[in-house]
Amino acid sequence: MDEYLLPAHLVEAARRVVEENIAAGRKVTLAESCTGGLVAAAITEIPGSSAVLDRSFVTYSNEAKQGDLGVESDIIEAFGAVSVACVYAMARGALERSDADVAVAISGIAGPGGGSEAKPVGTVVFARLERGQDKPDAEERLFEDTGRSGVRAQATLCALELLLP
Repeated sequence: MDEYLLPAHLVEAARRVVEENIAAGRKVTLAESCTGGLVAAAITEIPGSSAVLDRSFVTYSNEAKQGDLGVESDIIEAFGAVSVACVYAMARGALERSDADVAVAISGIAGPGGGSEAKPVGTVVFARLERGQDKPDAEERLFEDTGRSGVRAQATLCALELLLP
């Protein structure tokens, strides 16, 4: 029996991502913030993941989002790092800097601090952008009462689901 670093439900979701993207002939890229590389870690638990994962950007700071992914400072100043505008720019930047067919970007507030009334702890924003697509699929979720690790785990699972063809 294989032993995995991550919980079984994340590994199984990653297995689906790898298998279904191999079948579709697609490569993926990631732009992760609050998940800190957990999505890439889940995918790389799966043998054969190199056929699917082109690269992953962990851009935890605003400076990294700007420098590594080309997110404009105006976007962060106007909307914040946890916004649809920011994750769209992150996904676009990851796609432009990779050979992937689809990008998923994640940014959020895992807590325990950092939240506000408008964006409470547990707020996570996702964007999915396919090469050639003008507008991303984007959504905001609120993962309540799960603690920092719970927010990050749920965000990882959601991102894996977004990577399915």
